[in-house]
Amino acid sequence: MKAVAVRPGIPDSVHLADLPKPSVDDIPDGRGVLVRVLKVGVDATDREINEARYGKPPEGYDFLVIGHECFGIVEAVGSAVRKVRPGDYVTCTVRRPGRSIFDRIGRSDITSEEEYYERGINLRHGFLTEYFVDDEEFVVRIPPRLKHLHVLAEPMSCAAKAVEQAFLAQQRLQVWEPKRAWVTGAGQIGLLATLVLRLRGIDVWTLARGPKEGNLKAEIAEGYGAAYVSTSDCSLHELASRYGRPDLIIEATGHSGVAFECMEVLGHNGCMVWTSITGGERTVQVPGDQVNLNWVLGNKMLLGSVNANFRHFESGICDMALGEVFFPGVTERILTHPVDGLDNYAEMMRLLVEDPHALKVYVNVATE
Repeated sequence: MKAVAVRPGIPDSVHLADLPKPSVDDIPDGRGVLVRVLKVGVDATDREINEARYGKPPEGYDFLVIGHECFGIVEAVGSAVRKVRPGDYVTCTVRRPGRSIFDRIGRSDITSEEEYYERGINLRHGFLTEYFVDDEEFVVRIPPRLKHLHVLAEPMSCAAKAVEQAFLAQQRLQVWEPKRAWVTGAGQIGLLATLVLRLRGIDVWTLARGPKEGNLKAEIAEGYGAAYVSTSDCSLHELASRYGRPDLIIEATGHSGVAFECMEVLGHNGCMVWTSITGGERTVQVPGDQVNLNWVLGNKMLLGSVNANFRHFESGICDMALGEVFFPGVTERILTHPVDGLDNYAEMMRLLVEDPHALKVYVNVATE
């Protein structure tokens, strides 16, 4: 069967590879779920793997199948599978267990090991192929009435986890009722985090570089009831002075300079979550003494959040459903650039690299 792959460590090596079709029997103890892939989303992670910034192939291969945002339909299940059945729409988690205690209790998303396993990213093939098989533990059902949002389930899980982790961490305060939140970055993670926060009744400012006028990202953020702010017109310090310091910041720009600048404006007892993956070599200057003083005296917290387990997928899917009730038709606008067929992998990568308007690129792998 066809698959879109790269050769890790070799820039611009994306190509069409061939893999044998998997079987439910590839997973032991009757726990296998065979999925026919319908759509796969791609993002900056896939672009950076193709740029040879990170990623390793599975053992025994010199290539890595990319694509970690999947949507498909169950074709067959093993004898012990109970969570899904043939005909169900599903997505799949990304990280796979290692050997740490966290991996053993179903929290591979916070593994303590340096070596990690992620489908389509590191040491495990991804979903940009015709079929895949996996253990039912990692397969998550999607309601048929949400199938129009398909590949957004994975980025939504990351947004849901980021917000959840902030609230869990802030239990240190015993009482924390954030009123004001900033989301820096208006890509898919930033916009979906905006939705999660708005569903919780928090006033949200979504910040990005692009101008407000004629900007789809601004329209989506405002469609969720948030305020869109162009950082080209208003700096972080100016925004904080005008509306007050935020209680919570979800940082999703992929720019380390912005991530560190946010530390200068977070409010007292506030929490900031970094979700960005910065694979470059940028060096930034930070007013270290001032930040250190303000963070200690202000009881502030910084945490990193990456990837998600099946509980975050389920939580994110619930929020997508609730979003369709409160903000009908808004989330679907994130899905901007479809590409038809695995054979068109070059156009897929071109959109990721060259098109500034490509908010969400996804591949239509097959029809139902």
